[in-house]
Amino acid sequence: MNKLILIIFLGLFSSCDGVFNKEESHNKHEHSKVKSYYTCSMHPQVKEEKSGKCPICHMSLTKVEVDEAEDINSEVKVNVEDDGLWRCEKYPEVTSEVELVCPLDGTPMVKNSPEKKAGIIIGKVKLRKSQLKHFTPDHFPATSMKMKKNIRLLGTVLQSEDKESNIPARIGGRVEKVFIKSTGSLIKVNDPVINIYSPKLITGGEEYLIARRTFERTKTKEFKELYNQSIERLRLWGIKKFQYETWYKRGNVPQSITLYSANTGIVRKRNAVVGKYFKEGQNFFELSDLSDVWVEMDVYEHDSNLVQLGQKIKLSFTAIPGQEIEGEIDFVDPVLNSTSRTLKVRATIANINGKLKPGMVADAILKVEIEVMPLVIPRTAIIDTGKRKVVWSQVSGKQFQAKTILTGYESEGFVEVKSGLMEGEKVVIDGNFLLDAQAQLFGGYE
Repeated sequence: MNKLILIIFLGLFSSCDGVFNKEESHNKHEHSKVKSYYTCSMHPQVKEEKSGKCPICHMSLTKVEVDEAEDINSEVKVNVEDDGLWRCEKYPEVTSEVELVCPLDGTPMVKNSPEKKAGIIIGKVKLRKSQLKHFTPDHFPATSMKMKKNIRLLGTVLQSEDKESNIPARIGGRVEKVFIKSTGSLIKVNDPVINIYSPKLITGGEEYLIARRTFERTKTKEFKELYNQSIERLRLWGIKKFQYETWYKRGNVPQSITLYSANTGIVRKRNAVVGKYFKEGQNFFELSDLSDVWVEMDVYEHDSNLVQLGQKIKLSFTAIPGQEIEGEIDFVDPVLNSTSRTLKVRATIANINGKLKPGMVADAILKVEIEVMPLVIPRTAIIDTGKRKVVWSQVSGKQFQAKTILTGYESEGFVEVKSGLMEGEKVVIDGNFLLDAQAQLFGGYE
């Protein structure tokens, strides 16, 4: 009886052992889907079966486990714009304006669809469960929104060419005295500038005295015309009314006659020197009126297309701290500077109390509102490799894929996406650099 019980027990143990061996074999089979090797983080092409040193840089090799349970071979989608053309379904680069049969495979051509606006997938990463415990990516859906861009500019105060003026010699003569001592002096309207000796001017003054005396005595029409003509001639030569009235009261014309300024401005060039003879039309002084000044600014090439005439701009100056002056862009240079890669723009502003001087530096802010509603994503979602711009999106719980995109303007932390993403497609904004490192570890992008 005892022998019978022993035989049954041994039989049961043997059968259980078979079950355990099957389960263990099954577990080993499942485990065999995870392969491991050792590689160098600096040289991912190095793959060794055992741990050790990198044969290139002698860094310690890192163990890498690859889960082959799922196939993550990348499927390339071609970025096709919605241009209304018919395309071969398998060869989207072959297009037609009318519906035809694809000449490459004989299948009917199809209209472009929104699904074909995805960017080219250049890499995929599948994370293990142990990695997902420490990885919590944050996502952002590609969204259409209004973009505003603040362009910061550096400018320089210049004298306005529109306000430049001169004090010319309206009649030839020799300078006897100069009232303006140096350049930089302020001249106002009706300020005396020089005394001049001019025989022609003296003769004109004497003709005025004779014509006036004769007209007052005779009251004839002929002498009245001569009298008016003599006054008009003196005015054209820059003689004030009180001057020729004084000459009449005194009964003679002085040999040295004072000339007065007809303009207001800062002396930019002082040509008048005592003893120097000036011909009619030559300038005694060259002036700059600083009541209005120019602020000239440089716009970088990537922002040059956003600047237009009439845009408002806010300016601040060290000379008047705590105060902003609003100006308007009234000039945009049609030619880009090939050396600095900048475009010159200019605004004309009123010079408050004359505090702004040519050569002063200005800080400017130009607020631009982009008219269209572009598709945008946060700047943190983009990995710029220099040759291309890459974004990561989550395909499933473990799988992530990388796409190339074409970007436009950037503003306030958001970047315009010209192509490569569809509206609503979620991109990784926190954790994308870890995915990039994982992709580089497995050999980089395609």
